[in-house]
Amino acid sequence: MTAPTTPATTPRRGQGRPALALVATEARLLLREPGTLFWIIAFPAALLTVLFLIPSFREADADLGGLRVVDLYLPVAVILSALTAGVQTMPATLATYREQGVLKRIATTPARPWQLLAAQWVVHGVAVLAGSVLAVVLGVTAFGIDVPGSPAAYLLVLVLALLAMLSLGGVIAGVAPSTRIAATISTILYFPLMFTAGVWLPVQVMPGLLGTIVEATPLGAAARGLDAAAAGDWPDTQHLLVLVVWTVGLAALSARYFRWK
Repeated sequence: MTAPTTPATTPRRGQGRPALALVATEARLLLREPGTLFWIIAFPAALLTVLFLIPSFREADADLGGLRVVDLYLPVAVILSALTAGVQTMPATLATYREQGVLKRIATTPARPWQLLAAQWVVHGVAVLAGSVLAVVLGVTAFGIDVPGSPAAYLLVLVLALLAMLSLGGVIAGVAPSTRIAATISTILYFPLMFTAGVWLPVQVMPGLLGTIVEATPLGAAARGLDAAAAGDWPDTQHLLVLVVWTVGLAALSARYFRWK
């Protein structure tokens, strides 16, 4: 991923509407980062393509209920986009702003810290949704993966997982005084979270106690919820509750710790 672009000046337009001005500014800056956009938007589809090219992953497996391995990895690819945006990209951007004095300049405008945080959530959220749509459309049209049986439930779980990861990114950006420390924290968290998302072993086939622990994490619960929605079922209440608790808790922490200084 490329380093985030630093805005040369704080938003000048829309002084009476600082939140909208920040969203517009952050969107323009994100569009200047092709490397970042690749990892959020294109990589999930690319990962799914690579997995589909493995012959054994295209074959139905009786141990997986007649599903193929590639079928199980569509939710993983979708979650990976949210994880990358929330834990890798957004904290690095905000930490760079802090380190280079951009936050101090924005502080002289009518904008509030939560508005900048919300602007980051909006632009990264849109990018994640674009990547998710791309992965799902590719999986359905090119790889023969079934259309999610419950689209509303699928979208609900995805949005909750996305909000949880963006909120976690806000916490990282709030406690990290520099880009280097933000990158360190993000890296420490990124790989365990990849495991709970099912990158190396689908959550659906994790055994016993391991599966129970992983399902208590936001991405583990999201993986199970997306799997249920894909099958046309409403996600288990327990998995939705786990997602809501993590999302609300992390959002509260991000609002508490993210400040201009």
